[in-house]
Amino acid sequence: MRSEDWWSIWLGWAVLLLALAATFSARPDDLPERSRQFVALTDRLDVLAADHSADEAQLAALRKQRDELRADLARNPLKPWLAKIGSWESDPRVAFVDKQEHSIWPGVAGVFVVTLALFGAGLAGLGEPVRGFPLAFACLFALAIGAYVLAGQKYVKNYNLEYALWALVVGLIISNTVGVPGWMRPALRTEFYIKTGLVLLGAEILFNQLVALGLPGIFVSWVVTPVVLVSTYIFGQRVLRIPSRSLNMVICADMSVCGVSAAIATAAACRATKEELSLAIGLSLGFTVAMMVAMPAAIQVLGLGPVLGGAWIGGTIDSTGAVAAAGGMLGEKALAVAATVKMIQNILIGAVAFGVAVYWVTCVERSSDAERPGLVEIWRRFPKFVLGFVAASIVFSAISASGPAGHATVESVIGGTTEMLRGWLFCLAFVSIGLETNFRELSRFMVGGKPLILYVCGQTLNLVLSLAMAWLMFEKVFPNAASALGG
Repeated sequence: MRSEDWWSIWLGWAVLLLALAATFSARPDDLPERSRQFVALTDRLDVLAADHSADEAQLAALRKQRDELRADLARNPLKPWLAKIGSWESDPRVAFVDKQEHSIWPGVAGVFVVTLALFGAGLAGLGEPVRGFPLAFACLFALAIGAYVLAGQKYVKNYNLEYALWALVVGLIISNTVGVPGWMRPALRTEFYIKTGLVLLGAEILFNQLVALGLPGIFVSWVVTPVVLVSTYIFGQRVLRIPSRSLNMVICADMSVCGVSAAIATAAACRATKEELSLAIGLSLGFTVAMMVAMPAAIQVLGLGPVLGGAWIGGTIDSTGAVAAAGGMLGEKALAVAATVKMIQNILIGAVAFGVAVYWVTCVERSSDAERPGLVEIWRRFPKFVLGFVAASIVFSAISASGPAGHATVESVIGGTTEMLRGWLFCLAFVSIGLETNFRELSRFMVGGKPLILYVCGQTLNLVLSLAMAWLMFEKVFPNAASALGG
C-alpha cells in the first residue's frame, strides 16, 4: 500500500470526501421544499419550451430562477478559497482579478497550500525525504502560474492553445537550455500529480452521461476505439517496425482513447519511459490544436449537421477541453453530443490500462520458453490509481442520480473544488514532464519520423471509422438518440 498509485488514491479521495462533507454541511434546512420547487419549475419550463409560441423573455426569467434554485440546493464553502488564473489581453495583471474586480491571489495561494500539504504528506507516506520539497514545489508552482498566464492571453485563448501546451513548452525550454537545478528535483513528480488528478477526474465521469446517448454513443466510443487502438498498434509493430513497443502502445492509446489521460494510464501499465510519454503527449497536443480548428470547418463544408458532427468530434479529438471548444463552434446541440461521446470514451481509461497490463505481462515481457505469469504479476503491474478513478465515477454517479439535490451537490463539488484542483495538478505534471525531457534523448525515438507517421495513420483511421459509425448510429439506426440532450 506504500506505492505512488495507492497514495494518489488516498490523496484524491481525501479531496473528494472533504469537498463532499463541506457541501453537505452547507445544505439549507428546507432542502426538501426547495427540491420540490426546483422539480416543479423544471417541469413548467419543459412544457413552455415545447410550446414554440412561448414568450422568450418569460422563458429566460424562469431559467434564471431555476438556476438560482439549483445553486441554493448545494453550495460549496471551499470554492472561494481556490482559484485559477483568468484571461487578459494586454496587461497580464488582469488575469489575477475576477469579474467583481477582486484579487484572486488568495485563491491561488489556497491552491498552493492545499497541493503542497497533499503531496508533502504523500511523500512522507511513501517514506521519501520531504526536507527540500517545499522550496522545490514553490518554484514548480510558479512555473505553472506562468503557463496559465500564457494560456490566458486573449488571442492565444482564441486558438485554444491550452495550459497543457504552455506548461510543456516552459519546462522544455528550461530543461534544454539552462538545465534543471538539482534542488528542484524533489518536486518533479509527474506521475504522482497526474494520477491524483485522474482520481479527481473520475468524479466528473458520470454514468448518466452514458445513458443520455445510450447505444449510439457506446458504439462510437467503445467499438471504434478498441479497433483503432489494436489496428494502429499492429501497424506500428509489423509495418513501421517501431523499435520501442511501449512507445508504440502509448502513442496508440493517446491517439485512440482520450489523449493525455489514457497515455499516462497506459504508460504506467507498459512501463514506458518519461521520454516516450513526453513524445506521445507532444504529438497529441499538436494534433489536438489542428483538429480543433479544422474539424468544425470540415463539418460545415460537408453539411454533416450538429448531431453527426458533434459525435465525430467527440470520438476523434483527444482533449476533452478541445472537444468542447470544437463542438461549441457548431452550436449547443453539437457541444452536448460531442462532450457526452467524449465522456463515454473516457470511461475506457480503466479498461484499456487493465488490458495493456495483461497483454504486457503475458505476451510482451514473456519469452517463448518462460512460464506464463500469473494473476499476481498482472495485479502488480496494473495501475492501481485507476481503481480510485472508477470508484469516484461510481460514487458520484450514484449521488448525482439520487435527485435534484444530489445532482446539485455533485456539480457544486466539481465546479468548486475538484475541477479546479485537477487543472492545477495536470499543469504541474506537464511542467514536470517538460523539465524531465531532454531533446537529445527524445531524438532517438524520432528516427525516420516513424512516431509521426504512426500518429497520422492511426488518427486517419480513427477519423474514417468514427465518422462511419456515427453516421450509421445517429443517422440510420437511432436518428432521435440525441433529442434527450437538448441544445
